[in-house]
Amino acid sequence: GSLVVNYPFDDDEQGIAIYSKSPDDAVFQQLALSYSKENTKMYQGSPCKDMYPTEYFPHGITNGAQWYNVPGGMQDWNYLHTKCFEVTIELGCVKYPKAEELQKYWEQNRRSLLQFMKQV
Repeated sequence: GSLVVNYPFDDDEQGIAIYSKSPDDAVFQQLALSYSKENTKMYQGSPCKDMYPTEYFPHGITNGAQWYNVPGGMQDWNYLHTKCFEVTIELGCVKYPKAEELQKYWEQNRRSLLQFMKQV
């Protein structure tokens, strides 16, 4: 896991980790930022220093393919074939948090979710 909002494209023609700009890149960045700005730890960009010391996401967002290449991912497929604007929100450094930590996750993301919905 991580703490970041990832937006299309997740794949590029070369199959390497490089920025892969979609035609709606500015809109995807705005959607991603609307979420990350309300989550202080996410917005700072280095949420998982203990696990991934070199990982940095400016303002808590990343282009999927720049982070790592995912050929044939659902996010890109939905965008290309159904015109659905989809982002992937990674909620924490621990992929499977303990049940007693879920309230903390809610508190860290409640405002982000509300701001994200306002983008409609």
